[in-house]
Order: sequence, then structure tokens, then C-alpha cells
Amino acid sequence: MSMTTIAPEQVNRIVWNQHHDPFEILGSHLIEQNGKNVWAVRAYLPNASAAWVVLPSERKEYPMEAVHDPHFFECTIEISELANYQLRIKEGEHERVTYDPYAFRSPNLTEFDLHLFSEGNHHRIYEKMGAHAAEIDGVKGVYFAVWAPNARNASVLGDFNNWDGRKNQMRKGATGVWELFIPELGVGEHYKYEIKNFEGHIYEKSDPYGFQQEVRPKTASIVTDLNSYSWGDEDWMEKRRHIDPLSQPISVYEVHLGSWLHASSSEPPKLPNGEIQPVVTVSELNPGARFLTYRELAERLIPYVKELGYTHIEMLPVAEHPFDGSWGYQVTGYFAPTSRFGTPSDFMYFVDQCHENGIGVIVDWVPGHFPKDGHGLAFFDGSHLYEHADPRKGEHKEWGTLVFNYNRNEVRNFLVANALFWFDKYHIDGIRVDAVASMLYLDYCRKPGEWVTNQYGGRENIEAADFLRQTNHTIFSYFPGIVSIAEESTSWPMVSWPTYTGGLGFNLKWNMGWMHDMLDYFSMDPWFRQFHQNNITFSMWYHHSENFMLALSHDEVVHGKSNIIGKMPGDRWQKLANVRCLFSYMFAHPGKKTMFMSMEFGQWSEWNVWSDLEWQLFQHEPHQQLKQFFTDLNHLYRSEPALYNQDFAQAGFEWIDCSDNRHSVVFFIRRDKDSDDFIIAVCNFTPQPHSHYRIGVPEPGFYTELFNSDARQYGGSNMGNLGGKWTDNWSLHNRPYSLDLCLPPLGVLFLKLDRKKTAEVMES
Repeated sequence: MSMTTIAPEQVNRIVWNQHHDPFEILGSHLIEQNGKNVWAVRAYLPNASAAWVVLPSERKEYPMEAVHDPHFFECTIEISELANYQLRIKEGEHERVTYDPYAFRSPNLTEFDLHLFSEGNHHRIYEKMGAHAAEIDGVKGVYFAVWAPNARNASVLGDFNNWDGRKNQMRKGATGVWELFIPELGVGEHYKYEIKNFEGHIYEKSDPYGFQQEVRPKTASIVTDLNSYSWGDEDWMEKRRHIDPLSQPISVYEVHLGSWLHASSSEPPKLPNGEIQPVVTVSELNPGARFLTYRELAERLIPYVKELGYTHIEMLPVAEHPFDGSWGYQVTGYFAPTSRFGTPSDFMYFVDQCHENGIGVIVDWVPGHFPKDGHGLAFFDGSHLYEHADPRKGEHKEWGTLVFNYNRNEVRNFLVANALFWFDKYHIDGIRVDAVASMLYLDYCRKPGEWVTNQYGGRENIEAADFLRQTNHTIFSYFPGIVSIAEESTSWPMVSWPTYTGGLGFNLKWNMGWMHDMLDYFSMDPWFRQFHQNNITFSMWYHHSENFMLALSHDEVVHGKSNIIGKMPGDRWQKLANVRCLFSYMFAHPGKKTMFMSMEFGQWSEWNVWSDLEWQLFQHEPHQQLKQFFTDLNHLYRSEPALYNQDFAQAGFEWIDCSDNRHSVVFFIRRDKDSDDFIIAVCNFTPQPHSHYRIGVPEPGFYTELFNSDARQYGGSNMGNLGGKWTDNWSLHNRPYSLDLCLPPLGVLFLKLDRKKTAEVMES
């Protein structure tokens, strides 16, 4: 055996971890030596004192010699084909035999993959980037790929190489994607990327495309197989494809999984196979408490939400985040459901169980900003890669976070694919996009001089708007029947209009104006409400301009704002009555519905991310009654198409009268799209009952009192109309007939014409 000629400079570039393509030197190379073609095998093995090339098929070994460095080894082998060779490595007193990563040259990303990624249109790039269990030439291992175009070097770190960046150096492709196949690794391996910039500074980064991370405060990514779970929701998914969600009832229970309920840390959770899952404690602020797992939440949360009658569960961001107190809105692992509550398979089980119980799943998605944590996306490859370099564009000073650079194709691809990913791999039914207003305006929460105009001199973020259109167009193309909800609080036009009309492509938008008007109105003393009738009526002027979601969310019960019941005036009875009145009006108002956990039973204190909800309140009858109120309200809403199937059409809503501000009373009609049915809602927003209050109605007959928020079973005074009223032939409010009603204090009535009973009486 003789040695090839290799320059010391080439060896040093490997030894000092400065080579952009270690395959040029390491691995096997067919060379000409003494007029013959021979194979040269080179390996850089830090900590090794000796090494051999092993050919299992021939049962031969070839000793390697150190060249220019005591840990850089080489040998030549005269053989026609050299495949699947192994290295026997001696490190101190220990020896091991392994495959050489640099013997596997076939890249996982094709030129077409890289082309699509570079132009921002590789919708399933998560199947190529990141860490994937694979098999090459009959050898199993893990393929790694990371985008870091401005890095000088990139390496894979892990338990398998003692977190030594010299051992598994990656190869850089033409588009800035570094890749490496490491044989004999598998699912469960912990890893990171070591990124070096051209100044030699080292950054240890979690995998941007990693499917799982360690439990905080650890930050390593974990190799995961997302195809191992067996789904059971085929019928749900097929049915969803053929349904327009805007014509369906949508009543959303918004929940923060980490504070809905906790368990005792002395009771570790059990896995399905009987193994004990590691305990994840909450914080020092809640000693002795641990998080429920996704599977435990499936057992407890889903039956609770199903009993209450909600159609969907919306979760504050479940993507991995380092700080519990961020509520999940400062994401470091966009493709990883947080490990606080279990594994990706556990989260799949949770979604699967929701679908089995007829409940849709909406996940909060945060494409507007990301935190500065060292292991995350910030300054990823030693440059401003995912964020803008100019802080006037790239930093949210109010939140201490960074803004995505939507003008960069690969960044936009990362986010669009991420939105698609949650639908594809986790079968979710919708996303609620957080802080859309902060994305759309360049001067959002910035003072003069702290922001830069667009190319036309305006304040609109054109790139962000284009990105949102691309995202919505993409996810609806793949998954019809889903919802994409914008948290958007400005007058930006056509947010929930299709992209082909110039809209942003969402199909729902939170009605922030309605929320502010309602909370302002209901927080004032009822006597003053007569002077603020516009708060109640104004939203009807624009309710059909967008597809609105009426939301009373987590943002309204934190930071000194009090919980909903605490905002209400009056004594305890009046506070509870006001809550029932508010939500009854909300469910009668056009638009889909969202409310935050704890509102359904009247929690008094603000939401605290570190502790449980105040479940002890259920020992008191008024809170039991409030829960029953929400249960009945949800079931009524879902059973009456007039309350939901024309939410966004002018034909679905009609005032009867909204001018009686002296009594703070309004009443209106909600009409069904597919029949002649309609619901009349009558709202009395003061504690003064009215025993003979007459309203005009469009048709004669018996009007059943479907719902009364003042009923005894809800803790009300039980004033009502004895099940319903017959019309009188007195015209009123431009209607040919009228009803003489008893309006309960702080009460809302839902009335419906009973056509069958009316016909029977008239025939007799």
C-alpha cells in the first residue's frame, strides 16, 4: 500500500474545519497511481490513534496512516469497486466500527428542489430540509440539510459525536444549503448545527426545520419520524374537503394548554405502553404542579369542550418556544409542537381525538416576528438571514423580537411551507394568524425616524401583504374546507376576500372594532348606555364588508384589564346577568364566535399563565348555572341555521328597530339561507324589565321563546313569555304584525315562528 499526494493546506482546511466541501478531500476517491486506478480513502478522526478500512464483503482490512496530522488518516486500495466500506477506529482503549459519512455522496435535495426553494415555491420543503431518517445504498442513517448561505462552515453536532463540530462537517451546495448523511443514526437522536461565519465565530443552532426539540431549557433538536402515527380521521378529513366553513356554525373555545389545568408533579403521566413519561413542571410560581400531556388533555379537555357545545378548539401557539410566559408567541421551533406536553405523536393523538369527537382544531400561527434567543433563527448563519439587517425594518422594539424578511424567497418559503406543514402532518383545521396589523404596516409601533417607507413612499409593507396572499392561496389550494383567520385591527381593505379579487386571502377576520365597542358599552353603568346606543348598532353598518369573527380572547383578560365578569357594573347578580346578556347578543350578532377559556364559568381573576383556571368556583351555584347557560347557547346556535349560514350576507340580518336608546333596547332578525325560517333577537341592556313591550314582526302566528338569558336555570329572575306569544294584527316598526312581550332585565330573547303550531291553530 502506498500513499497519495495530498497537500498540507488541504488537510489543514479539514482539521481546522474551514472547508465548504469536505467531500473533495474526505471519503473515497478514484485516482491514478503508478499507471493504475486505485481508491484513496481519507478520514479525519479526532481522538483516534489508529484506523483501518474494512471491506465486509471481502473480509479484509487495510491499515490507514496519519498524514500531516495525527488524526488525518489515509490509505489506498487496489480494487475495481469500493462501496459500503467501513472504518475501524481505535480511540484510546476503545474500538468501534462504523460507516464513513463521506462515502455517501448522493444528495437528498435535487436541483429541482433547490430551484423551487430559491424561488420561494417549494411547498413541502420540510420533507427535504431538516433531519430525516433515510436509507442510502442499503445503509440506514439520518440525512441533515440546513440553509445557511453566508456561513463559512456548518457541522452536525450531537451525542453521537460528543458535540464536536470537527467530526461531521457538512457540504455546501450552490444555493447555500449544507447537507450530510450520517449513517447508523436513527429516530431519537439529539442534534444541533454548528455554524461558523467567515470571522470564525461559532453559533450553535437548533434546526429551523426540526420536528421536535428537547424540553426547555434545553434546546437541541430531536430526529423524529412524523409518519409513524396511524390516523383515524379519514371520514372527518374527507367531509371537510366538501364543506364551506363560512356556511357552518363556528364557535371556538380558545385555550392555553399550559394553564387550563395542571396535575401534581408527584403523579407522573403514563404513556400508552405503560412507560412513565418524564415530568415537566410548570414553574417556581406554581410549585408541585406539572403540565398535562397532550394525551391527558385529550382525556380531559375534549369531553369538557364537547359538553359545552363548541365546534372548535383554538390553541395558543403550540410551536416550540423557550419561555412559558410568552404564551407561545415567541417561537423558536416553527415545525415542532412544544415538548412541554409530549411528543409529536402525542399531539397527533390529541388532534385525532378532537376529530373523533366532532371538534375542529385551530392553531395560532406567528409569522410576524421571532425571538432573539441564541439557538433560534436570529443571526442564524452569522448574518441577518431570516430578519432584516436594518433595525428600522427588522426589529419590534416593543416586543423585543425580530421581523421576518418577506422579501427573501427562502424566508418566505420557510413560512409558507410551515403553514402548510401543520395542515399536512397534524391535520389541523385552521390557523389564526397573530398580529397581522404589525406585519402590514412598516410604522407599526414605531416613532418617526424609526421606520422606512416602501418604494412608493407609503407605510404599507407590500412584501408582507404578498406573503400573506401566497400563504393563503397555497393552503386553500391544498386543503379546501379549512379556516384562515386574521387578527387584524386596522382598516386594511379586503382582508378576508379571496386573493383573485386582490384580497389578502383569509376567510375570516377578527372584528376588533366590535370587541372594543362591546366592552366599552358593557363596562359602563346601564343608565349611561342610553347615550351610547351607537356602540351596539355601529357594527351592523359594516358586518358584511369582511367575513368577521367575533372574538373575546385572551388579550382582553390580562395586563390589568380584569376578566369579563369583572368588567361588568353592578352587584354580583347584575354582573352575571350582564355576562349572559353580552354573550347572548354576541351569538345573535352576525359572525363566527371565539371566546377564551374561563369565561364560560365566570372566573373573577385575570388569566394567569402560571396557574390553573379557578375550577373551585364550580362549587358555587351561580358558576354552575353560567356554564349551563353557555352549553345551552352553543347548542341552540348550532341547531338554528338562521344564526350562522348567512353571517356574511346582507340578507342574513335585518333590523326591526334599533332606535329605542331611551330603554337601551334593540331587536333584529336573523334569516336562514335555505328556508323561510328566521330568528328574532330582542335585547334589553338595562336592569329595568318591561312587561308590555311591543315589537313588529313580519309574519303572523305563534312565536316560540327558544332562549331566554334570564331563565331561572341560568341564575336569572325568570321573567319571560311563558314559552311564547301569539301575534296581534297591529302593525308596528313597518311590519304588519306585532308581539306584546315581557323583556327581562339585562336579558336577551330568541324567538322563532312555529309554523306547524300556527298552521294547526289556523286550520282548526
